Amino acid sequence: MTDTLTKTASANAPINDTRKAELLSKQVKHIDIKSFDARPIVDAMADMSFTSRDLGRATGIYNQMLADKDCSIFLVIAGSTSAGGCMDLYAELVRNNMVDGIVATGATIVDMDFFEGLGHKHYQALEIPDDDTLRSLYIDRIYDTYIDEEALQNVDHTIFEIAESLEPRAYSSREFIREMGKYLVKHGKKENSLVKLAYEHDVPIFCPAFVDSSAGFGLVKHQVDAAKAGRPYLMIDAVADFRELTQIKIEAGVTGLLMIGGGVPKNFIQDTVVCAEILGHDDVQVHKYAVQITVADVRDGACSSSTLQEAASWGKVNTGIEQMVFAEAGSVMPLLASDAYHRGHWKDRPVHRWAKLFDKQG
Repeated sequence: MTDTLTKTASANAPINDTRKAELLSKQVKHIDIKSFDARPIVDAMADMSFTSRDLGRATGIYNQMLADKDCSIFLVIAGSTSAGGCMDLYAELVRNNMVDGIVATGATIVDMDFFEGLGHKHYQALEIPDDDTLRSLYIDRIYDTYIDEEALQNVDHTIFEIAESLEPRAYSSREFIREMGKYLVKHGKKENSLVKLAYEHDVPIFCPAFVDSSAGFGLVKHQVDAAKAGRPYLMIDAVADFRELTQIKIEAGVTGLLMIGGGVPKNFIQDTVVCAEILGHDDVQVHKYAVQITVADVRDGACSSSTLQEAASWGKVNTGIEQMVFAEAGSVMPLLASDAYHRGHWKDRPVHRWAKLFDKQG
């Protein structure tokens, strides 16, 4: 697949490899939350006002989650912070038992983390020519960050290979992403991959819109090729995602949400409370703790910007221990995560390994 797609941007326009190399010359470096102690600055910001105070309170709530031994913590990610330099940050949260489950966009998990797990990189845009020029060079742009489209198509093909190797049946995104983690254990090029570490630590990852990513291209090719050959093929079962995540919520009891961005992942994890009630679990607890970091405007009625207070009206979140932080997450998550890492509440947390719940079910 990659051989036929990546040699030229069009049939008559060869890629200028020299120009492409110039634009893809400076790699994004992912921040290391262990290399600095953010506690003093977060403490100082908590005594300020505006977003600084919001961040101080949000960090305090996340530390409460970590200190509460009954609490299972869900990391919820939308947006492009992984491409922008927070990838190792999220990996450290898994490595150090600071989150127990993940709900994210397909782009975060596949196009960014799995992409780097295969050995590819993201790049800082030192200059931004017109986007038609970028297209002619097979460079994809996320604001001021570049991705090599030829490398991204390697992800498409790898997803295709994984799909071809599996039993043709319905899989939740969690099941398929676990297979991706298993693949990285054998073939990966990066130790600090969220997908790989989640597999090794039995932290389940859910992508409710999984095929809205590079995974979609590989899975479509798998299905088309199988259909042409008269073979059965696998498919992604989004209903199973919802059922499995709700099952974790029922089993977990006390839960906390650390949400970056909003959109589908935010709504998906919050809806588990309502789904549990519909299944007859009238005693299910709303999410006890919740933090959301977003730049979305609250005035347009969208899920990404809806406040956590608003979520309480739907019976999803406790209004007592929640905090919205209206900031670009790449600028504040390193402070929040470093503070929590160095305060060390994670050191004696129970290890939940929620992925094991489904292993028992066969």
